[in-house]
Amino acid sequence: MNKTAIIYSFNAKKTGIIAERIKETFNDDQVELVNAELLTEELFNSFSQIIMGVPTWFDGELPNYWDEFVPALEDLDLTGKRIALYGLGDQKGYPENFLDGLGIMAEILEGQGATLVGFTSTEGYEYESSRALRGDQFTGLAIDYENQGSMNKERVTNWVEQLKSEFS
Repeated sequence: MNKTAIIYSFNAKKTGIIAERIKETFNDDQVELVNAELLTEELFNSFSQIIMGVPTWFDGELPNYWDEFVPALEDLDLTGKRIALYGLGDQKGYPENFLDGLGIMAEILEGQGATLVGFTSTEGYEYESSRALRGDQFTGLAIDYENQGSMNKERVTNWVEQLKSEFS
């Protein structure tokens, strides 16, 4: 049976709201919420499919709790592991580094052999630059709570449907 983790900081309110919405949309008892601040290599490896919530902090940085887990990630062989990312950013307040945290995490995971799934279109977003870009797509689900909060439910629903096929 495929167990799926949604890993995010339980202290990150908006990231948590999106995590809950993703879990509800999956409507699958094999989807488990995991606190990134308590994450271990063993727990990370116990899931066959992983969804990671990665907000961008400050001027394009990973949150501290992800920064602290990066050395452990860099010791893992993630070959064959399918990982989806969702990120929160502010395209108007920080247009020069919109979703950079998402891009940083994508680079780290791919460097360890992970297969990223869940890429989404950049259509409907306005920003100057982003490390989360791959061609005309983001390396995961892009959420801008501050400026496009009314679009979150539809974006999550569409993304989860996409993930269901990409995870299988």
